[in-house]
Order: sequence, then C-alpha cells, then structure tokens
Amino acid sequence: MLIALLPPVLRTPDEKTLLAFVAICAIWAFSQASDVRPTRAHDVVAILEAAAVALVCAASIQTTYAVVGALAVPPFTVGLARGVRGVLVSLVVETVVFVTVSEYLLDGLTDEHSLSAFSWGVTGLGLGLIASFLNSTLLKPQDPLAPYLYAQTLIRELIDLSGGLSSGLDPNTLGGAILSTVRDDVPTSALAIYVSRGDSLTPLLTGSLGSPEDLSACEDVATDAWTVGKPVVRGRAFAFPLNQAAVVAGLLSEGLDPDTMDVGDRIRRLTPELQASAVHLDTALLFSAFRDSATADERRRLAREMHDGVAQDIASLGYLVDVLAAKPASPEQAERISLLRERISAIVAEVRRSVVNLRTSVGTSESLGMAIGSIARSLSEVSGVPIHVTLDEHTARLRPEVEAELFRIAQEAMNNAIKHAEASRIEVNCQVHAPDAVITVSDDGRGMQQARLDSNGMQIMQERARLIGAVLLVDDAPGRGLTVTVRMTASHDHDAPVDVPTDAIVRA
Repeated sequence: MLIALLPPVLRTPDEKTLLAFVAICAIWAFSQASDVRPTRAHDVVAILEAAAVALVCAASIQTTYAVVGALAVPPFTVGLARGVRGVLVSLVVETVVFVTVSEYLLDGLTDEHSLSAFSWGVTGLGLGLIASFLNSTLLKPQDPLAPYLYAQTLIRELIDLSGGLSSGLDPNTLGGAILSTVRDDVPTSALAIYVSRGDSLTPLLTGSLGSPEDLSACEDVATDAWTVGKPVVRGRAFAFPLNQAAVVAGLLSEGLDPDTMDVGDRIRRLTPELQASAVHLDTALLFSAFRDSATADERRRLAREMHDGVAQDIASLGYLVDVLAAKPASPEQAERISLLRERISAIVAEVRRSVVNLRTSVGTSESLGMAIGSIARSLSEVSGVPIHVTLDEHTARLRPEVEAELFRIAQEAMNNAIKHAEASRIEVNCQVHAPDAVITVSDDGRGMQQARLDSNGMQIMQERARLIGAVLLVDDAPGRGLTVTVRMTASHDHDAPVDVPTDAIVRA
C-alpha cells in the first residue's frame, strides 16, 4: 500500500503531504512490529492503528488526497486477524476519529472531501469482508474430523433415502425398464442402452433379433449421440442421450421407413417420459461406483494390515523356530521342529497369497482379462502351480461393478484349485464380448471334495454371480478335476424382461 501511495505523494511534494506519508509509514511500522510478537494488547494496537490513520488522513485531506487511500488498509488487516467483528470495529473507529477531527478541529469538510473519504471507507469495508472470508476458511486450522463427520451425515441420509427408492438400485432392472418403454413406442430389431465409462461407452443391456452387425450399428450411432449430446437418426439407426451418463440406441425393424415412422418426433415425445427413469438409472450407477470405491479402499487397508502385522509376526516365529532347530535336544524334537517350520512356511505363503488377492483388482486402465492374467501370475509365483490364461477380449469394456465381481469369482476359483484340489495345472479361459462374458477355470486336481464347515468359497462365488445376474456352473469330474464357469449375459429377448436367475449356481 505504501508503494501505491508513493506516486501521488511525489506528484504533490509539499511539506504537509510528505509529513503525512512519513506518519503513515511510522504507524504501519509500529503495527507490523506488534504483529511479529502477538500479545493480548493486539486488539488495542489494531484500534490505535485505525484511529491514527484516520487522524492523519483527516489532517491532510484539505491539502492533498495523496494519503487518503490509507483508510482502506486497517479494516483489511484487522479482518485477517479478527474477522467481521474486527472489520466493523475498525471502520467505526476510523469514522468517529475522521469526522471528529474534520468537524471540530479543521472547520468541517467540503462535499468533495467527504465523497473521497466515503469512497475509501467503502473500499475498506469490501477489503475487510474479503479478509474475513480468508480468516474463516483458509487461515484457521481445519478440524481433522470434519470430513468424517460430514461423511457420516451423508451416509445416514443415504440409508434413510434408500427405503424410499421404489425402483431399487439395480442398473440392469432399471435399464430393462427403459428399453421396454422405448420398444413399446418404436418397433426395433435391435435395441441397447449404453453407459459412460471414462471416455467411452459401455453396453449395459442389449437385445437383437437380427445379426451382430445390428448391435454394431447401434453402438456407432450411440457414440455419435453421446458426443454431440442430442438425438441422432441415421437411416434405420437412431440414438438419443438420456443424460450425461446413458444413451439409448436402436435399429428400426426391417421394412419400416424412418421418414414414415417419424423417429425424430417419437424420440422427442419419449425423452420427457424417460426423465424419471434416467434419474433412477443414474442414481443406481453412482451407487455402484461408490460401493466399488469403498470396497477397494477397504481391501487395500486390510492388505496393508495383514502385510505389516500378521505376516511379519508369523515370519518372526519362523526365525525363532530356526534358532531352535539349530540345536535340537533329541531326534524326535528335531522332527517336530521341522514339521512346525513347514507349517509356518505354509501359513506365510497363505498370508502372502491373501495379500495378493486383496491388493489386486480391475483398474480403470487395464481390462478384465489383463487383471485376471496379473493375479494368475502372482498366484503361480507364490504357489508354484502353473496357471495358463487364454484371453479373447473386444475393446468394449464391461461395467466396473460387473468386471469387479467376475474378477473375484475367477480369483476365488483359482485359489480353491491351488489350496484344496492339489492341482498340478490350472487353465483359465476369459472371453469378454461386452456386454456378455464367459470365464472358465479348470484344474486337473481331485475334484469337488466334502464341504468343510469353515469353507464359504463356493457360496461367495454364488452370491457374487447372483449380484450381477450371472450364472455359475460347476462341472465336477472326480479324479479328473473341476471346471468352474461363470457366464454373464446382458442381452435379452425383445419380448421378455431381463431375467436374473434366483439360483445362480448349477451343478452340471
């Protein structure tokens, strides 16, 4: 501010102007020195600064306007330290001192002098409010619990609201309802709904009575509609965005004339009718994304705790056993110590395998097949069992929650083959032609064994399959191994609703 005041002071180099400038410098130097070591008298110093600046400006305003801008500084500086209350006190002190000095000591002010002082006072008020905002939001330390308390509030609201969601939060069911509404108004041979995933579209549900090329045409026009953000009609193909997250695309039935059908007009009538359903679907997709994010964070946390806690403790027991094994008291003790060391090594390998399982997931950049290949390599290195993975993937991705569940099913099937089947070789076949997928895990082990009370692997796979509407098949050939197949089919017939199996595990 002193630098800003200096040019007008130099333009009017009379003695009173220079004295006023020097006085302002002295006042702010004193205030700055008091800020270096804050004391209980800091509020008093701020009031004295406002009064002294007002006194100097009132005494010099009849001679020059060069230093009157200093009136805007005290409200700003006190606002940084004391907030709105300090700004108001500073302005009141400045006003009282300025008016008193002008009226009773200097025979009053002209209208021009009053207007100048008022303008800089209003400027000081504005700067003071800005300083108060900085004081309340940036300068005060943030409560580390505030984000958690806010998250608690939002989660409680979500729990309360979930009871009133009449349509539920299953994207497949909600998408099927949208396609049924479109199909009732527009006769189609192919119909699909796509949802956004990053910079591309992922098929949520598709249905076709013709060739696979029909769905390819739907995908092309859906991409165009999503890019431009408005309906697109191209020959028999049409598409229109529901919102920023979903697009409906279709292909008119053979023999229908797009101009006669007036597809554009039908889409315009359908769009308002589907707004509520679009909100339902968007909410379901957001909930799925939230659930997947929370699950991934929790798995990483558990992996860290297992690696840094349980794994290290068990490894330290192994070192202690090695010390005992160096000087056994008898051959029998040496044999028992050796058996104990083998058991500890097996437990450490199991913990490491669990850490790998928890930390590995389907990322946003790698595909489902690549993620399965990655976990297969890790499990093979830890267990010593060769795992051969065959991939057949198209570029289109499945929805994130579907990929996550399919990945965990394949992971659990490989783990079961390693831990329980005594397999010497595992074959994994992953075929992903979104929105359909088939994953098969075969081994040459002992086949299905008697279920243990503490074994929940097959039940967990069943629950994961049911969650995404997939079918789980188990082909048990005693003595020749076990084959686990999970089949995800998002396509549906035009004349039937989407069918989510009630029994998601079938013994072949």
